[in-house]
Amino acid sequence: MNGTASRPLGVDLDGTLIRTDLLVESIFALLKRNVLFVFLLPLWLLKGRAHLKHEIAARVDIDAGLLPYQGDFLAYLKQAYADGRRLILVTAANERFAEAIALHLGIFHRIVASNATVNLSGRRKLERLQDLSGDGGFDYAANAMVDLPVWEQAGEALLVNPEPGVKAAVERRGKVTRVFEDRTGNPLKHYLKALRIHQWLKNLLVFVPLLLAHRFGDLVLVGQALLAFLAFGLCASSVYLLNDLLDLPDDRRHPTKRHRPFAAGTISIVYGMMLIPGLLIGAFGLALFLPIEFMGMLAFYYLITLTYSLWLKGVALVDVMVLAGLYVIRIIAGAAAVSVMLSFWLLAFSMFLFLSLALVKRFTELLTMQQQEGIAAFGRGYRTTDRETLSQFGSTSAYSAVLVLAFYINSEAMRDLYTHPEVIWLLCPLLLYLMTRIWLLARRGELDEDPVVFVIRDRYSQWLVGIGAILLWLAV
Repeated sequence: MNGTASRPLGVDLDGTLIRTDLLVESIFALLKRNVLFVFLLPLWLLKGRAHLKHEIAARVDIDAGLLPYQGDFLAYLKQAYADGRRLILVTAANERFAEAIALHLGIFHRIVASNATVNLSGRRKLERLQDLSGDGGFDYAANAMVDLPVWEQAGEALLVNPEPGVKAAVERRGKVTRVFEDRTGNPLKHYLKALRIHQWLKNLLVFVPLLLAHRFGDLVLVGQALLAFLAFGLCASSVYLLNDLLDLPDDRRHPTKRHRPFAAGTISIVYGMMLIPGLLIGAFGLALFLPIEFMGMLAFYYLITLTYSLWLKGVALVDVMVLAGLYVIRIIAGAAAVSVMLSFWLLAFSMFLFLSLALVKRFTELLTMQQQEGIAAFGRGYRTTDRETLSQFGSTSAYSAVLVLAFYINSEAMRDLYTHPEVIWLLCPLLLYLMTRIWLLARRGELDEDPVVFVIRDRYSQWLVGIGAILLWLAV
């Protein structure tokens, strides 16, 4: 055995062996279990980071088999273990989590981790490695600037997806022997995916009251609607980030959601956690330039989405009603932003239409789980046997929306707003075809889990929406 192979290799955990941070993950898992733990976290932290990690680990379990491991580096470790090299998992994470991961991988000879009184980071980590390795020294693999003291005393340094500046700092000491990089794609692209910018199209609903009131020529009101659109986009993205961080274990079990940036570890969950309040501040900052009623609706929207993320998404039927309600809130907020009145018909139509779309989303999720031989949908209150029932509810709701539209077209309000209201009757068969086609494709298993994404990408749906817009213009 050569000199390098004879030295034990110390392996860091967070950001090195796994592409995530267990402390942040466990905090969100704790809050999802009971949001009231948020009041205990500062009290635990007052007794030190070690105590904080210990208290969280005592209440939260992790599934080591679901974590996003650094692929190339893990393969290297498995080969080193097969060659007889001594591997030491040395981490500032709590020992309970470290033991679960080590047991799952089965390649580590020793585990050194934080406990209830000692936070094993920086110099403490170095001292433990020196005690274990003796005069023969050790090599060390990590990714963060906090590990520089350990690298200074290591025989050789292995870098795994190093943070900015780490590679240059370690190279100045002339110890870098290998760098593992398995970051995929442009980081900005991954962050935009996590923000779900494509979902901002849902926020175009804030323009509906302005459009139906025939006030689109008023540039001041258009500007106010645009501010409302941006405010809802920032607020929604903040909630999407929070939702993904709360749902990490469930997403990793899901056949498609496991590719989401946080679940896959393609972006930092620490940065994601910091983006949440930043986006929220931006949203309410924009709302300051709009009527106070809009601020109230935005706050209500955030409260409902927060409640949905923490609790309501797991309550069968309530979850889809809340999702439908969030669409309607966007329309009400749009009316508040430009100070126009909403009709009863528009609200009734919107509720039935968006309830159907919410049910499509759940139906396709259950179909996917059934194809994966699952019984219950992870993180939801449904079983795959509920699929047919949801299909019946959704189809009925879709046709109810068409019926409400027909009643509205025949109302006095419609005749007062449009010169040629008879043209709008053509919207009924268009909407009937669109919704029927969506449910037909859903039952065939050919629909994306998000019907909004489907409509955006589907050529036929684009044509139908375009024709509908032309009909409204001709009716004016």
